Amino acid sequence: MPKIAADGQHLTVLNLFTTDTAEKQEKLLAAMRQIVDAAAYEGWISSTVHAGHDKFGTANFIQWRSTEDLDARYAGDEFKHRTLPLFGEITTSIRLLQNEIAFTQQKPALNGVTEVSPTRDDYTAIELFGVAEADQEDLVDALGASQEYLLDVPGYRTHTVLRGLKARGIEGKFVVVYSQWDSKEAYDAFRTEAQPDRVPDRLKVDARVQALRTWYDDNTYRVVHTRSAGE
Repeated sequence: MPKIAADGQHLTVLNLFTTDTAEKQEKLLAAMRQIVDAAAYEGWISSTVHAGHDKFGTANFIQWRSTEDLDARYAGDEFKHRTLPLFGEITTSIRLLQNEIAFTQQKPALNGVTEVSPTRDDYTAIELFGVAEADQEDLVDALGASQEYLLDVPGYRTHTVLRGLKARGIEGKFVVVYSQWDSKEAYDAFRTEAQPDRVPDRLKVDARVQALRTWYDDNTYRVVHTRSAGE
């Protein structure tokens, strides 16, 4: 099962697709499963496919050995002439995000490990934050180390902050938060908590993030398929 660690050993890619119907989401998932199950690319480590929950779409959390290995994949005829055109037919947007893991945090019961797998029951949120280049590190800190208060939030399991390196489908710098929760109910309760009920640490972080971000987008997911090299 793929594990997330801020150890600098892997390039982490998030391929995010949106679409407009449940039928197209199922087509996306089928195509992604087929690609993942056939993957034998130099430097590819693992892929974990997510099905959109709150909005139609998919996410693929991919680990690569290096940027050079990913660039070779993108330069190949299969990707340029089969994969991208196929996804272009059934999506409303395509974002291919290259990142490095900047921070991870877990509930103590998870023993410092963040794992992504369809055998788990995580309710997963992926949030995208646009940011000015000069503010990217401040936003990484605000979304990561400054959010220790989350450990006391009911239903919270883990969150990971990814520093955006470069992307297709996004202009400028960005930061991604990948978080895992017990349930949709727990996540929604956290997101919709009234301002007067929020702890002071959260209010400070919320204000800091709001001041730093230039745009925001999100969706929630369930993990449906994974495969690693050698399986």
